[in-house]
Amino acid sequence: MKITGHFDHFNINVTDLDRSIRFYRDALGLTELKRKEAADGSFILVYLTDGSGFRLELTWLRDHSQPYELGENESHLCLRVEGDYDEAHRYHREMGCVCYENEAMGLYFIHDPDDYWIEILPMKR
Repeated sequence: MKITGHFDHFNINVTDLDRSIRFYRDALGLTELKRKEAADGSFILVYLTDGSGFRLELTWLRDHSQPYELGENESHLCLRVEGDYDEAHRYHREMGCVCYENEAMGLYFIHDPDDYWIEILPMKR
């Protein structure tokens, strides 16, 4: 059997939903596509989009107040930047969210308020 399809979304859990929405809006230009709230207030799901069809799902859990332990999980998101890559790099440095740079490979990583890493690459390589 051959499975066909496409990736729909990637989920991360966040401790402060509003702070995370602002970060992804300001740092990467993502906008809220839709939201689902539990009737009992126990969770909120917010789907962010870049317009490509892929969605980033932010999950906020009412009863999880401590920071998430990410351990040594090396998974990450990756965003290819359209336009001036160096300008985006300067902007992220000004935001104070650059957490790793590899000049030899021509890439850098930023991290969100919960310390999830996002790789930033130019559109063309």
